[in-house]
Amino acid sequence: MKTPVQIAVTGAAGQITYALLFRLAAGDFLGPDQPVVLRLLEVPAAMDSMQGVVMELEDCAFPLLRGVVTTSDPRVAFENADYAFLVGAKPRGEGMERKDLLEVNAQIFSVQGKALNDVAHPDVKVLVVGNPANTNALIAQRNAPRLDPSNFSAMTRLDHNRSVSLLASHCSVPVTDIRRVIIWGNHSSTQYPDIHHAIVGGDRATSRVDRQWYETLFIETVQQRGSAIIKIRGKSSAASAANAALEHMRTWVAGTADGDWVSMVIPSDGSYGIEPGLMFSYPVTIEDGRHRIVQGLDIDDFSRRMLAATEAELKSERDAVAALL
Repeated sequence: MKTPVQIAVTGAAGQITYALLFRLAAGDFLGPDQPVVLRLLEVPAAMDSMQGVVMELEDCAFPLLRGVVTTSDPRVAFENADYAFLVGAKPRGEGMERKDLLEVNAQIFSVQGKALNDVAHPDVKVLVVGNPANTNALIAQRNAPRLDPSNFSAMTRLDHNRSVSLLASHCSVPVTDIRRVIIWGNHSSTQYPDIHHAIVGGDRATSRVDRQWYETLFIETVQQRGSAIIKIRGKSSAASAANAALEHMRTWVAGTADGDWVSMVIPSDGSYGIEPGLMFSYPVTIEDGRHRIVQGLDIDDFSRRMLAATEAELKSERDAVAALL
């Protein structure tokens, strides 16, 4: 058996994490021969609930689960962590403005960034799931100067998956026939789901769909899917978010399929005119654990307007938390 890897997960008593932990322990992330230690972080008030999750993990008798660490101290949770899923974040409460939410979460993710900087493995791969994910990832990354900025990412894989599913359904094909969709920008209602470069079977996606359907129904449906689920279910996405987080990390480790790419929030290097340093969702290919932005894509005027809008929102979020960067 291999040496166990250390996987830190925050918000360990929450819905998304509940859907994620059992898959991590079962080997769905790193495979059937890689033992793991789960390092679970929660706020003190939720420690009892987290202990109940630990009891269930124990009762599953997972052969690959070599230990569970529970704590409310980020330095303990992130000690020697090889992978970190930052799921926990303060949700928006009644009467809370987006600026208020940003400020509360800025405090959380600045502390976690400093802890990662001090105690995590130097090559730790960090995925931020908790919203506002892009800016939370930026805060954590800026507070971890010892770590390479490319170690930090945020999740638009759920939006990517939603786009694949919706396009496949509209074209009456299996999801395996869909390649090269893109989510640009912020994980918010300004994100830009782009199918101008997507392939459906052997065809360009734009040849299979009506442009009006794409520019109105498709884009808005993807942008508002999370809100639609909350309205119907009464709760936010959990299992689908956990699945997307797992796929994001698994692809980061295993790489992208030949001829395809995935959407991933990473630090901008200026590609496609986006301000360097912003945490921005790009189409990327991944090889040997390293992501590379897909270059040379034609961007039409419609797409440029969409990219500019989501970039402007990210700049506004960044400026709102500038004191903690």
